[in-house]
Amino acid sequence: MNRVIDFRSDTVTRPTDAMRDAMRTAPVGDDVYAEDPTVNALQEKAAAMLGFEAALYGISGTQTNLLGLLAHCQRGDEVIVGQMAHTYRWEGGGMAVLGSIQPQPLDQRADGTMDLAAIEAAIKPDDAHYAVTRLIALENTWGGKVLPADYAPQVRALAARRGLSTHLDGARLFNAAVFTANVAGTSAVAAAREICTSFDSVSVCLSKGLGAPVGSLLLGSRELIGRAHRLRKMIGGGMRQAGVIAAAGAYALDHHIERLAEDHARAALLAQGLSTASNGQLRIAAPQTNILWAEIEPVIGERLAAHLKASDILVSGAYGKQRWVTHLDISRADIDRAIELVADFFAASAKP
Repeated sequence: MNRVIDFRSDTVTRPTDAMRDAMRTAPVGDDVYAEDPTVNALQEKAAAMLGFEAALYGISGTQTNLLGLLAHCQRGDEVIVGQMAHTYRWEGGGMAVLGSIQPQPLDQRADGTMDLAAIEAAIKPDDAHYAVTRLIALENTWGGKVLPADYAPQVRALAARRGLSTHLDGARLFNAAVFTANVAGTSAVAAAREICTSFDSVSVCLSKGLGAPVGSLLLGSRELIGRAHRLRKMIGGGMRQAGVIAAAGAYALDHHIERLAEDHARAALLAQGLSTASNGQLRIAAPQTNILWAEIEPVIGERLAAHLKASDILVSGAYGKQRWVTHLDISRADIDRAIELVADFFAASAKP
């Protein structure tokens, strides 16, 4: 069986041998009783790294986003969120179904930001006819794009002035941090910590570019994490000897943050190569991080995806575009192979 080259998402990564060793040897206890030393160490490590009082380990980014939203809001409260944000569009309506929270979606610009005036205008007056606006939720990265450095502080200032809290879906926080660090000349951890200063809570996924097989973290104040801990149990998220999987997250934080720059560099090479190989028929904006989007005629895109799949290369599609994602398991040779097959496809298509 040929090895599959999977560009669909960075969620498809497999644990490295060293990560598996860390999982195998991890000391464990009962995390429901807060007695798993590996889980406790991971939570303490992440909180200290990103400048929060406390952290909570969960099974997925969807879960830790949900816990954050539920910890901030009561039934009948409202969250201002982007129209194309993951918390609104891709998490099964959890905030509404499980929390009776009303999402107030706003249009987003191409860089993922919502207009500040539109946010202000969406905040409901103190009137019994309306839901109570409680929270503003942002996402960074968003579709692989990094929020402008001055944007979140402006949202934070607006929220503080209006008595609201802020939450970040930072599933790929460290991708944003690596990009920002490269521009600012700082470390990725320092950049991530700075990004987090604009938020009362942050959700960070460990199983995307960081390469853990499972797991995510919610970070915030001790009070907020205390509420989230109770909520996690309520929705069936309490785990017992969870150190076996938490060890992978700790290993990822120690060893896989700075290497995200390799994924970004390969995404840039891939974007350039695909554009050239397709004679411009794949219209690709230069990626900032590890995700690139290729605009292509839908029928041609379907044929290209089938051509690639026949050679064990997988890509995904959404909103009329192809999505290519680089990650821990994508090598330079994999990039070259994909470009070669795309060139073959368009060369064959050009023949009379």
